Amino acid sequence: MELESAIADLQSTLRKHRSKLVTEEAAKTTLVLPFLRALGYDIFNPDEVVPEFVCDVGTKKGEKVDYAICVNGELQMLVECKPATGELSIKHASQLYRYFAATNARIALLTNGVVYRFFTDAEKPNMMDDRPFFTFDLDDYKKSDLRSLAAFERTDFNLDRIVSHAGALKLQSEVSAELRKEFAEPSDDLVKLIAGRLHDGRLTEAVREKFRTAIAGSITALIRDGVNERLETAIKQGASPEEGIPEIEAASDIETTQVEIDGFNIIRAICAGKVEPSRVYMRDAKSYCAVLLDDNNRRTIARLHFNSDTSRHLGLFAGKDERRESIDDPVDIYRYRDEILGRIDELGNS
Repeated sequence: MELESAIADLQSTLRKHRSKLVTEEAAKTTLVLPFLRALGYDIFNPDEVVPEFVCDVGTKKGEKVDYAICVNGELQMLVECKPATGELSIKHASQLYRYFAATNARIALLTNGVVYRFFTDAEKPNMMDDRPFFTFDLDDYKKSDLRSLAAFERTDFNLDRIVSHAGALKLQSEVSAELRKEFAEPSDDLVKLIAGRLHDGRLTEAVREKFRTAIAGSITALIRDGVNERLETAIKQGASPEEGIPEIEAASDIETTQVEIDGFNIIRAICAGKVEPSRVYMRDAKSYCAVLLDDNNRRTIARLHFNSDTSRHLGLFAGKDERRESIDDPVDIYRYRDEILGRIDELGNS
């Protein structure tokens, strides 16, 4: 699959040069234009990919969006770019709103080269939705994301089909995101629902945490059982075992490296200024190593994204939002001492 191969190459480029992609122009030339080319658009043809697209709207004169994408001579998609390290907030893309209403484009793309958010007018005609109907994360995508992305390929571009499916895809994406949160960290509402059916006594904090752990483990087991059943069926039917089978994170596939241990020990040493070191735990996974308070996955202090061969990142948290900072060596974690201690305060040190 050409798209899959091109996107994989682009992901490698991102991870190799991430620290240098600090400006909007760097994001455009290194990531955004190759992304459009991966979708089959001729980025060197100004009739197909129009840079610095101008469309005067009301009293706003001379404003530009970064690119306009044309298919068969018809304007179909507007693209607004931000720096790779910049925030992808819709409030910072006012041009997209205005241009969307003033042109025939039905698709708007807001990107920083890493994350690509696709918008349409599923809620109100000719008015761009506040929330994207599809988001593609170049740094962390699945095969199902590639299948959705394929709808935007030049050779298969069908605007009516994309727009008609946008509402359903948007709802499915939002539901999937909420389910992932529940799977990883069962909410109080879910815990209360399940515990209320199975527990006769009072729901103390200890009882809630016991059920929370059991729910998370049960969800993982159910997914694993479902995958095994599909795998057995595929083998019996002579189909490819990998087709349609999601990856399961097996403990045997997880290797805690020395650099992760070093990073954990540094974070624990920092946290000792606020809490007993024995309360700081490490829980390793395939994609990252989590540092938790009280071994509770709802109380994440930080994450160590150290599995890449070309780059390392420290995940810092404010609420449930993670921000990744590039680091060269675990000792660089000390630069973020104040933020780590602030996270301890946020989680509560009682």
